[in-house]
Amino acid sequence: MANITAAAVKSLRERTGLPMMDCKKALQEAGGDEDAAIELLRKAGKQTMDKRADRETSTGRVAIHMDAGVGAMVELLCESAPVANNEEFVALAQDLAKQLATGPGAATPDELLDQPSPSDPSKTLRSVFDDLNNRIREVFRLNRIARIDATCGGYVHHNGGVGVLLEVEGDNAVLAKDICMHVAAMRPLVVAVEELDQAMVAKEREILTEAARQEGKPENIIAKMVEGRLRNFYAERCLNEQPFVKDDKQTVAQAAKAGGLKIVRFVHWEVGKE
Repeated sequence: MANITAAAVKSLRERTGLPMMDCKKALQEAGGDEDAAIELLRKAGKQTMDKRADRETSTGRVAIHMDAGVGAMVELLCESAPVANNEEFVALAQDLAKQLATGPGAATPDELLDQPSPSDPSKTLRSVFDDLNNRIREVFRLNRIARIDATCGGYVHHNGGVGVLLEVEGDNAVLAKDICMHVAAMRPLVVAVEELDQAMVAKEREILTEAARQEGKPENIIAKMVEGRLRNFYAERCLNEQPFVKDDKQTVAQAAKAGGLKIVRFVHWEVGKE
C-alpha cells in the first residue's frame, strides 16, 4: 500500500471538499495518484446518491438569466433549505440559467447539464453538479427549464422560491419586471380571457345564470348581469383583467398599453409545485 502523506490528503481535500478520511482512503486505493483518487471519490459519491435517489426534493431555487432578446429560467431542487441557500448551490442554479440563455438552448434538463459551465468552460455543468452533489451528499434535481427567444421581463423572489418570465412586445424593462412581480403575487392562470378553458367558462356562466334566477331577476336582464359578474371570475384567472398591484385603478393590460408593452405570455414557477 502506498505511503500517503498528510500533505497529499490535504491537497485532495482542498480539491474535492470531502472529509479527510474519505480522501485518505481514496488515495490509498489509487496508489497515491490524486486524479485517480478523485475519480474513485466521484464513483463512490454517485453510488451513494443513487441509493438516495428516491428522497423527496421539495425545496431548492429558481434562477433567471436575461440576455439580448432571450430569457431563461431553471428550477434546481434539493432536500433542505440550508442547501438551497448554499452559495455554491445558488451559483450552480445561476450558471444553469445563464448557459440556457446564452448557449444554444436545450430541450431537456439532461441536455443542458451536458453543456459547458459559463463559470468554467473546461467543465460541463453536469460535472459541476456532480462534484457539488458529492460534497453536500443531498439529492439534487434539475427539475424544469424554460427559454423564451423574445423580449422578456424576469423576476425571482429574494429567497429563490418563485420565478416569473414574461414575454412582451415593446421596450419597457422596468414595467415588464413590475408585471412579473404582479404575476408572482396574484398567480393568474393565463394572459387573456380567450385562453381560458371555455367549458369552465360555460359552467361558470350557467351557475351565475341560475343564481340570478334564484334571486328573482327578470330574464331580459339576466344575460347582461351574468356577463358583468363574470368580470370577477376573469380577474381571478386572467392577467390582463386583473387590477394592477402598483395601480389598482387600471388593469394590467391597461398599464402595459400605457407603458408601451403588449403581454404575450408568462411562465410562473413556485419551487416544488408543478
